[in-house]
Amino acid sequence: MTSRRPDSFDGLGGYRGRDEQFYGGRSFGGSSSSDLQHWVTAPPDIPGSRNLHPGERTPTNNGDDGVEPQAGAHAAGSADQLDRFAGFGIGLVSLFTENVLAHPCIVIRRQCQINYHARCQHLSPFTVVTVMYHVAKIQGPKALWKGMGSTFIVQGISLGAEGLLSECLGLPRELPHRWTFKQVAGHFILKGLTVMVALPFYAASLVETVQSEVVREPPGPLECLREGVARLLGPRLLPQRRLLPFRRLLGPALLHSLLRYALLTAIQTAIAALLRHILSRTAARKKAAMEDAGLYDDQGSSVSVGIAETAVDGHFAELAASLVASLVADLALYPLETALHRLLVQGTRTIVDDTDGGVASLVGGVAYLAAGGGVVLPINTQYDGLRDALTGASTGVLTGVRGAPEAAGTAVGGACLYRGVGSVLLQYGLQATALWAARTAYTALAARR
Repeated sequence: MTSRRPDSFDGLGGYRGRDEQFYGGRSFGGSSSSDLQHWVTAPPDIPGSRNLHPGERTPTNNGDDGVEPQAGAHAAGSADQLDRFAGFGIGLVSLFTENVLAHPCIVIRRQCQINYHARCQHLSPFTVVTVMYHVAKIQGPKALWKGMGSTFIVQGISLGAEGLLSECLGLPRELPHRWTFKQVAGHFILKGLTVMVALPFYAASLVETVQSEVVREPPGPLECLREGVARLLGPRLLPQRRLLPFRRLLGPALLHSLLRYALLTAIQTAIAALLRHILSRTAARKKAAMEDAGLYDDQGSSVSVGIAETAVDGHFAELAASLVASLVADLALYPLETALHRLLVQGTRTIVDDTDGGVASLVGGVAYLAAGGGVVLPINTQYDGLRDALTGASTGVLTGVRGAPEAAGTAVGGACLYRGVGSVLLQYGLQATALWAARTAYTALAARR
């Protein structure tokens, strides 16, 4: 084949000599016809091109000819797939555990918070398991997941209201890495407005999760919305005498929600930064040790496994930081949450399941033996506000009248503010176990690949 390219051209030669020492182009002045024939008839050796001559190999950027570029690309693609798969899987496990698997803990926790008749404080997870077994034995396992649909409705209302308010008012939904006080103020205003919108529906969902199914039929899927609208419109639709108006519930709800969000965000940010620092140092030491030992083969399998393990650890670190921050925030604000829940259920004619196994409540003379053998307890309080509810929860005051003990033989003191805290420990213990199992499974899967 005859070359059609001219022997020379004046493209770059007009301002730079072809034979200069630092000229990066190919010099054709002293090339033979065989060199020109080879350069014209064969395409250049472009990195990543498959049109290579027999016996030639595409040079890598670092000058190492021992690793094929396609193998590195395959390893990187496999690592990216494992990264996405690990993030989706671990996030899905976390959501399932938090909203479905741990829902019985939330049910027992709320029942213990508002049940002023109970003698047992349930400060340990083991006594909470006993209550779950007793309720499931009498009413069936379905009773432990009551009100789960309404909790999803409340979460959807909160997310929708937050997005709509953010778009309409121009308030930031997320804070940037370098924030200003104006952005922080707008962000907390958005969170407060979201709480105000979702509070009536949260109160209706709370009643559904604590109301005993022995004395009522299961509520419909839209019952939470109807009750929330009725709670928002006020006493005209809900004429109960002891029902607190909506405006008197805003203060305690905003205080609890904003304090919890601020505490959770601060702790989560600090723990996540610490875990990322530890993981980066651990990954660097592991990579250096593997390189020194020569464990990286030509196919890049060890590279992909190392990247996948780092990705799994990164996702796990973020979820672990969120888990620990939520636990600390819930424990720190548990007394305030107890008082808020008592205010929300006041005047709703709520009847809860017995959390003492039935014997203690029957001795106190305030329980009712329902059909099927289940013991239920009425909730009748007359709290005037948050301070009165906190006093009643800590000193054993019944129905807002000072000096009347809540139940005969009930312990009075700081432990009363943490009624049912064992369910919190059990809830986060289940979530931590599920995250650990998911991390172990994905690490083993990455090692097989």
